[in-house]
Amino acid sequence: MRRFLVLALFSSLAMAQVPASWLGLEVYKQEDALVFQKGTMRIRYVPGLGWTAPLDPALPPPSGPDLRLDERVLRAAGLIPPSLPSARLRHRLAPDRLRLVLDLPPKGPRRLPRAEGKSPGWFTFFAPYFIPNPPSVKGLSFRYDEHGTEIYYLAPDDHTYYWRTFPLDAPPRYVMDAYFLPPPVIKIVAPGFELRREYVWTPEPLQLVRLVAAPGTWRMKPVGSPGKRARLSELAPGALAAINGGYYDPKTATPIGLWVVDGVPLSLPYGRSALMWDGGLPQAAVPDFEAWVETADGKRYRVGLNRWPARLTAHTLPGRVGRKGENVIVVEGDRVHHTYPAPVMLEPGQWALSYPHGDPAWTGRLKPGDRLSLYVNLDPPVRYALEAGPLLVQAGRAVYYPAAEGFTANAPQITKVTYQSAVAWTREGELWFVVSGKTTPGVLAKQLASLGAWGAIRMDSGGSSQLYLRGSLVFPERERPVVSGLALWPR
Repeated sequence: MRRFLVLALFSSLAMAQVPASWLGLEVYKQEDALVFQKGTMRIRYVPGLGWTAPLDPALPPPSGPDLRLDERVLRAAGLIPPSLPSARLRHRLAPDRLRLVLDLPPKGPRRLPRAEGKSPGWFTFFAPYFIPNPPSVKGLSFRYDEHGTEIYYLAPDDHTYYWRTFPLDAPPRYVMDAYFLPPPVIKIVAPGFELRREYVWTPEPLQLVRLVAAPGTWRMKPVGSPGKRARLSELAPGALAAINGGYYDPKTATPIGLWVVDGVPLSLPYGRSALMWDGGLPQAAVPDFEAWVETADGKRYRVGLNRWPARLTAHTLPGRVGRKGENVIVVEGDRVHHTYPAPVMLEPGQWALSYPHGDPAWTGRLKPGDRLSLYVNLDPPVRYALEAGPLLVQAGRAVYYPAAEGFTANAPQITKVTYQSAVAWTREGELWFVVSGKTTPGVLAKQLASLGAWGAIRMDSGGSSQLYLRGSLVFPERERPVVSGLALWPR
């Protein structure tokens, strides 16, 4: 959202004046006097002498070509009921939004509505207050009566018009926002492929850029190499479209989570949701798997893996591993490097097996150079998979629940307002590559479900979020090298 350009602030009390026509006053000249009339009410102003009885002649005179009248004149003439409080208006105008803020008096109606909606280009706000300082903004007009002020706004041409209103308590204010958003833009990029730029309401407008592939027109494949970072255009040369993939360790470019290409795992599960497919429509879920280690004498031992610890746990990611009271066998390839008391810093290219300190089955059993192999079996096996998460949509409903996938409540991966990437699909077989403006994954989940997604998973976010079309970055404006991606080709 671009920074507001402040075009108007509070006027001073002396400038708090309302055009006579906005109050339904008929104005005409009678001899040397200006007459303001509404029904049986009539007041006169004589230049050089002031107002005539019953008004105080010293009250401020009419001003400007539209004959604006001061609030004190209107109240003295009975045009504003004594029971109707005044609220002064501020406004800010930006290329994409008009914001109106009523600063409310301590006494007066406080239960103003919280609402939001969409309009074809205009909207009417009603405030149960007298507004003595209406600003001059193109498309903005006011109508006054004994109950308050009606604010009418006509949005710029060719723009979708979103609006919202909400009260604030300290100090008491009432905010009215009107957004000027361009209509959706849909571009055919290949037979069966559309690029859609659109805004959704969250309740603030959120930009979505979607590559939509029709059922049966696409084939998808993970791209990239563990341990190497590159631009998506380099990871998927010749692809029609590409989107960033899953998480990775920023220091070592080690992928975090399952990565399978043509049935061969390039990276083992971490324990979050993964996108899985065999050539057709994908699914997203935490994959079912079993993991075990095998010693040189052929004996197998079931183990936990990464986020799913057990009595024996295999660790495949660089960083601190093992818990107090455990020993850690560090392995390079399938050969034991050394055994240490936990915790241990695992280096890239290593994996480890942790076990309780003093366990007679493992204490002193393996020496440096001994063979120890780690195996993982997916159930069912898949041809392609890429782990990311959290899961966003399942069976047409937003199911965003990051705690179930090991994200802590304050984890920046889920709380930071930033660019989001997702892969989604419909029940009919459409596939979507989606990159959004800055928001949170929970907001994105609701929007994808409302757009008709049957399933969706969040990929890596923030600076990694990128959508490419034919090798060129489409959204957002900056590119970042990544470790993995997903590429689309026409069938």
